[in-house]
Amino acid sequence: MIAAGLVICASLTAVDGDTVKCDGQNMRLLGEGVPFVSGIDTPEIGSHAKCMKERKLALIAKGRLKELLAEKGLRVVLSGSIDRTQSHRPLVNIYRTNGEEVGKKLLREGFARTWNPGRRNDWCG
Repeated sequence: MIAAGLVICASLTAVDGDTVKCDGQNMRLLGEGVPFVSGIDTPEIGSHAKCMKERKLALIAKGRLKELLAEKGLRVVLSGSIDRTQSHRPLVNIYRTNGEEVGKKLLREGFARTWNPGRRNDWCG
């Protein structure tokens, strides 16, 4: 468990559509979801993709997240939980200056889908 709260990132970059790197630490976007109950999911990048379509969609989603991360005044908020993958990424929400959460924006714009435990999104169909 990690402490919940605001984190300051000197460097904030997109790893893929739902993972950011804050000063070298990978963090997973929650999209204002509840840790281990709900969140957002974007297509997998590179060799993790199940098909060429997913690989292409992943690059588009990453590109959109990169655009959003270029905005000034973003707030990165730790949820206090880490994901259950081998990398143990902290689960975060990133808020724009207008209060909009970045993951929810990706969801609304169609770059992400809702994530629920035990259900894998099919990006190839």
